[in-house]
Amino acid sequence: MNVLPLSKRVQILNLLCEGASMRSISRVVGVSINTVSKLLVDAGETCLDLHEQLVTHVQAKNVQCDEIWSFCYAKQKNVPTAKAAPEEAGDVWTWTALDSDSKLIISYLASGRTQGAAIAFMEDVARRITGRVQLTTDGHGAYPYAVRVAFGKNVDFAQLIKTYAVDHGKSAERRYSPAVCTGAYKKPITGNPDMAKVSTSHVERANLTMRMGMRRFTRLTNAHSKKYANHLYALALFFMHYNFVRQHKAHRMSPAMAAGLTDRLWSMEDIAERIDIRVNQPKPRGPYRKTEKA
Repeated sequence: MNVLPLSKRVQILNLLCEGASMRSISRVVGVSINTVSKLLVDAGETCLDLHEQLVTHVQAKNVQCDEIWSFCYAKQKNVPTAKAAPEEAGDVWTWTALDSDSKLIISYLASGRTQGAAIAFMEDVARRITGRVQLTTDGHGAYPYAVRVAFGKNVDFAQLIKTYAVDHGKSAERRYSPAVCTGAYKKPITGNPDMAKVSTSHVERANLTMRMGMRRFTRLTNAHSKKYANHLYALALFFMHYNFVRQHKAHRMSPAMAAGLTDRLWSMEDIAERIDIRVNQPKPRGPYRKTEKA
């Protein structure tokens, strides 16, 4: 079998989590772009399974949620005129829930910024957490109903609502930089949240880590995702690396260790070995067909 050596697979996986593009990885490592793409698919499917199995019964006390924008194939405004645009083309919002104490990414969802996506995201967050939690989100209007559906009354929920200056000009500075935040206020929604702990600073910092660590999130380039599936696989690999492999500077251990989900720091070799186990699992045998004698 023509199997890529473990050291090269680990190198490719590390580069995928450090902001390198797939074509630059193929040049640096000296492999085909198809090899990088295939490894991303295998790694993504494996990491989706690992996150489902390992990130459960999280004893979080303070959870922050946010959404970060990206797009697949073309920006939403350009989809109608895009050539051969797939069904999933357009804006993709990645919803993330972060444990403020351990810095663990509890849940994530790549979807639209809709009410249905908010409900699905919050239901996944709720089933992974043990006990009552204080929850903080931004001012997105879909959150209050989604939190009520997912948590009921078993949550202390507040929103941090920011206000931004309106720029009526069309300067280049306005086009390539975010709007200026002019203020923020805290709004309790459900339960009895501690207003001193109402913040989204940690999850917003994690969003920056995502943009720095995944090339497909880089603005003003052509490195954006062309396929939604690959976008999801890149997220799965990145969050597995962030939760279990990468040491957080605040704790000097991985977020998964700080959250009590594992007792050791994982390496990328651990993920590569689990990819091998998943890929090499025996496939179900097809139906047996008799051949007629001549």
